Amino acid sequence: MRLRSDIWVAAYLRRCTVEGAYAVLRRRGAAEAGSVFVKIDPLDGSCKLFGPAPQSLAADQPEERFFVAVPLPEPTPLAAEERLKREISFDPDLWIVEVEDRAGRHFLDLAKE
Repeated sequence: MRLRSDIWVAAYLRRCTVEGAYAVLRRRGAAEAGSVFVKIDPLDGSCKLFGPAPQSLAADQPEERFFVAVPLPEPTPLAAEERLKREISFDPDLWIVEVEDRAGRHFLDLAKE
């Protein structure tokens, strides 16, 4: 059984804090099963965006959350915000977590970049 989104996000925020990164919940989605997007800002004018992996990548482990880097036209905060706007128009129940870490760490252990 997959962990609820609200519990996963709370644990992720705690992990970021323990690792020394500043993380904030920017948008609260559906508690049970909302998609989670993570924006990584290394505070150098660039950024990365991670979103849920396609179901085909997680078929053998449905209880895990897998993330992939979301392609952006350019790695800037503005491009990430535009992409998030499009995602919200498609799925208004999604979650957005923003992490500020000078090293650019994402703490998504199973993420594919």
